[in-house]
Amino acid sequence: MNVRLTTKVAGALAGALLLSTTANAGSACGKVSIAEMNWASAAMIANVDAAILTAMGCDVTIVTGDTLPTFTSMNEKGEPDIAPELWANSVSEALDSAVDAGRMKIAIEGPITGLGEGWWVLPHTLDANPELTSVAAVLERPDLFGGKFYGCPAVWGCQHTNKSFFDARGMAEKGWTLVDPGSSAGLTGSIAKASEQGENWFGYYWSPTAVIGQYGMVQIPWDVPFTTDTDHYDSCLTQPECADPQLSAWKAARVFTVISENMSRKNAEVNAYLAARVFPGEILNGELVWKLDNNATGADTAAHFLATSDVWEAWVSADVAAAVKAAL
Repeated sequence: MNVRLTTKVAGALAGALLLSTTANAGSACGKVSIAEMNWASAAMIANVDAAILTAMGCDVTIVTGDTLPTFTSMNEKGEPDIAPELWANSVSEALDSAVDAGRMKIAIEGPITGLGEGWWVLPHTLDANPELTSVAAVLERPDLFGGKFYGCPAVWGCQHTNKSFFDARGMAEKGWTLVDPGSSAGLTGSIAKASEQGENWFGYYWSPTAVIGQYGMVQIPWDVPFTTDTDHYDSCLTQPECADPQLSAWKAARVFTVISENMSRKNAEVNAYLAARVFPGEILNGELVWKLDNNATGADTAAHFLATSDVWEAWVSADVAAAVKAAL
């Protein structure tokens, strides 16, 4: 389908979907709590999970979440049952320990394709300069970008890693200036301005985000591997001052769907769904653009995704797919 829904209609669909499947709730699955994290992609995925699990017969509750408090609650209290999009680098060791101890389980590694941090350009730049096939190639052309490399705002931890990479690459000597955009709005505003005026832009961003989808941004391939000296990465490259930064790629994003120990034993159909559902990055970025354009909620965006895409049908049984589509 190619349906463009208004926020009002999408919200109505989300409500209709949940209400229409209430009769199935309870006995087949029981109560399930899902963490809705406070960023756009995670909010949408939580609501997609809520709709589909409700169609499976679960009595679903959505609770407010964020990376550290959700992980801590799951680790110590066994709730909520599901964290659909947990960016685990910040809790990596603790999560590994919890999984080893059986308190939590990783339902799927990488529930979204093409995610992670990197350095990006706008598509018209590559159209005009197809030779820019790696970070090294881009760094030889500061003239194309006015010598500006946009890093992270000062209040973001990624500012330190970008500065370390900037120094390790000798970018200042090549004619580059590391630009602090000042804020999230400043960073996205610089991309919007360059896109609208046909200018070149080079800098840091991450996916999945509406910005990547809205401007069709292209991640430049990294030309060095992640360092084998992980202590150097953690104790120097990510810190405010790194006296002798060494070349490295970004640490790969560890993004999981994590479930409680109780959830792992509760319902085989639900666990099979969670293990199967992988959101294609380009589709998710497109949904985030729709969310932004329509000032929509996570529930609105989930309803829009279910109504306009069929990718999710492969994640569930024919009966569940039919129940979701009937509600729509």
